[in-house]
Amino acid sequence: MNATLLENPDRTVCPSRREVELTALVEKLLGEVSQLRGEVAELRQQAGYWKGMFEQAKRKNEKLEKEIDSLRAENRQLKDRLFAAKSEKKPSKDRSNGLDDPKAVNTPRRPRGHQPDAPGPQRRDHSHLPVLKEEVELPSDETACPKCGKPAAEMSQTEDSEVIEVEVHAHRRWIRRKRYRRTCDCPNVSQTLIAPAPAKLIPKGRYGISVWVHLLLAKFASHRALGNAIEALSHYDLDLPQGTITDGLKRISPLLEPVYEAILARNAESFYRQADETRWPVFVEQEGKTGSRWWLWAFLSEDTTGFRIEPTRSHDVPQGHYVDKAQGILVVDRYSAYKAMAQVKSGVVKLAFCWAHVRRDFIGVGKGWPELVDWAIVWLHRIRQLYHLNRQRLSCEGRASEFARRNAALREAIDAMHRQATDELAQPKLREPCRKALASLLDHWAGLTLFVDDPKIPMDNNASERTVRGPAMGRKNYYGSGSLWSVCLTAAMFSIVATLKQWNVNPRRWLSWYLESCAAAGSRVPEDVERFLPWNLTAKHRVELTSPAATVPINDTS
Repeated sequence: MNATLLENPDRTVCPSRREVELTALVEKLLGEVSQLRGEVAELRQQAGYWKGMFEQAKRKNEKLEKEIDSLRAENRQLKDRLFAAKSEKKPSKDRSNGLDDPKAVNTPRRPRGHQPDAPGPQRRDHSHLPVLKEEVELPSDETACPKCGKPAAEMSQTEDSEVIEVEVHAHRRWIRRKRYRRTCDCPNVSQTLIAPAPAKLIPKGRYGISVWVHLLLAKFASHRALGNAIEALSHYDLDLPQGTITDGLKRISPLLEPVYEAILARNAESFYRQADETRWPVFVEQEGKTGSRWWLWAFLSEDTTGFRIEPTRSHDVPQGHYVDKAQGILVVDRYSAYKAMAQVKSGVVKLAFCWAHVRRDFIGVGKGWPELVDWAIVWLHRIRQLYHLNRQRLSCEGRASEFARRNAALREAIDAMHRQATDELAQPKLREPCRKALASLLDHWAGLTLFVDDPKIPMDNNASERTVRGPAMGRKNYYGSGSLWSVCLTAAMFSIVATLKQWNVNPRRWLSWYLESCAAAGSRVPEDVERFLPWNLTAKHRVELTSPAATVPINDTS
């Protein structure tokens, strides 16, 4: 724009081309400036928003870091508990082993003491015990009014309470047998009659059946040393000579043999069974050695438990126990003797292997290689999940649709575990301890998964391991057996007590009943020994022998 036009705006002057271009450029720049100002304002708004979001994320991150620190500490505690020395000593409660729910690994230990909203302990029922009634009265001077001295009138209502007592005492039975003289003169007839003497378990013995029952149960049910059991009776003023007691137990041992053999026979014919073994010293001279290491074998079925004490741990023992024609499932650990027996009885006996032992493999990896703890925990989670799914499946037996759904979930988890183990074994960088554990898992896979097709098969042999736990305690207390007859008595009593427990039969009442019948038979085995077997008990005897028993004791020797 030239100076003339600026000085006189009213003058009409035709703008030049250059002026038009400059005007258009200025207008364009002004538009862009306005647009940029809008964008700046928008960016400032967004910057404020993201600044607020950043502050919020920062606070959330700080909170998460605190939670992570807490979880890391909790995880360290759980690892210590999981891989502790006594991690395998937790008892199981059901046929699927009773391992904790998979969520339990991430759950802190419950505090001790009664928990809020938790049901209190149930009062034990002792109504079967006999009752001795007592009446407590106030002295006459306490019933009188302290002011006027007038006595109080007795009310019909009473304040009642109950106290459970146990009274154990030794006593002598003084038996007086009456004599009679005939009053007739008949020839060839004895003139004197005497009431019969009471039957004795040990001929000419001084000690009654209750003493022998007490000592048998103290050693073979409570797993106490015989000397300690005898010493305990001395507190009741009963001094027993140990030599006489040992000789009496030696005499009693053959009386229990028929019952023991019947238990072994029934046990061998069962379809579902478990087996386990533990060492058992026998202090007899054998091939120039004293204190030979024998083995206590436990064979568990659905309704019987048979123990054998043998000088060998070879497959000959289970093979000899289960007769040639026996068929069924045997739940065992991975001991080679059971595998050899199955090979001999190919197609007859199927081995179902124990998942608890597989679990111990992964625990061993975590214990031995701390850097592999996380890997081991993942696999322990998978095993726990199998137990959890199997328990869910077993809980809905009888409901076809729900069972099918639970069963499908279990099979899916089994297939996923097999794929995972196969994939990890294919990794060349897999550590050797991990490789060994997974290889053992797949080598025994067929036996480990038998329970999937047959829900009656337990996932582990923990039941048989619990069965040998009591005898193992006895081994620590009295170091085994000191003679061959003691070996026979030990195996018989262990089998009888364990089998009676499976039938919910009180061993004290059963032993008293059986030994009284032996005494009545002239210190011999009763001819009708079959009626004493737990599975042959009459309804009357089953009620009387059940724990807790009726208040009326059994006195039937007929």
